Amino acid sequence: MAQEAKNQTELAAEFEAVLKNYGFSYYGIWMKSQTLGYLESTVLWGRWPEGWQETYAAKKFGLVDPTIRMLAVAQRPFRWREAISMFRSDPNRKRIQRMMQDASRSGLNDGYTFPVHGRNGLLGHVSIGGQFIDLSPAEMTMFDAAAKKMFWRSLELTGKASHFEAIKSVETTLTRRETEVLHLLAEGMTSHEIAKALSISNHTVDWYINAIQEKFEASNRQHVVAIAFRLGLVS
Repeated sequence: MAQEAKNQTELAAEFEAVLKNYGFSYYGIWMKSQTLGYLESTVLWGRWPEGWQETYAAKKFGLVDPTIRMLAVAQRPFRWREAISMFRSDPNRKRIQRMMQDASRSGLNDGYTFPVHGRNGLLGHVSIGGQFIDLSPAEMTMFDAAAKKMFWRSLELTGKASHFEAIKSVETTLTRRETEVLHLLAEGMTSHEIAKALSISNHTVDWYINAIQEKFEASNRQHVVAIAFRLGLVS
């Protein structure tokens, strides 16, 4: 189905027909930024309630959106309410609640998100939503496959597929301590601050950062963080 679409209009019509059959009203396909992750993601195409995207941007919901944060760790599709439950005790829970209340008033009561991964990590995702709809495991598998086809076909139609296919694979096997250091580095901490947070010496922190930099073939610390965002190792 998706591979036969000659343009995005045809592709959208085919996907929307499937969604309508299951009762979903809204959807979106996002491509993750190669430098800033979901802090600067690109909407390939989609259909959301009128005014919702403007409200989402104006209130900076992207900083607390549990479905976006869930993408940093999710390997499989998930339901939105699963992500909300995961961050129930989060310090930003009040803002999350306000976001979900606004979403519900716009007609986005629940939905599903389907991550799309490449050899270098998370590339983007497809989300579908609207009213409360229960999908069976078989239907989840079907939608997951359809979401991936929609994502890649949309990249092909917009000329972005070759960019992802040409990205060099890098070594991303990090130790537990390297992962901890990487996350703190991505938060903007200095070596001294990381050392204090992990109760280790500045020299040891620099040693870990140098090891990560070598694995990523990065030119400096900023490059390390940029690559980590691209690979989906931090969000």
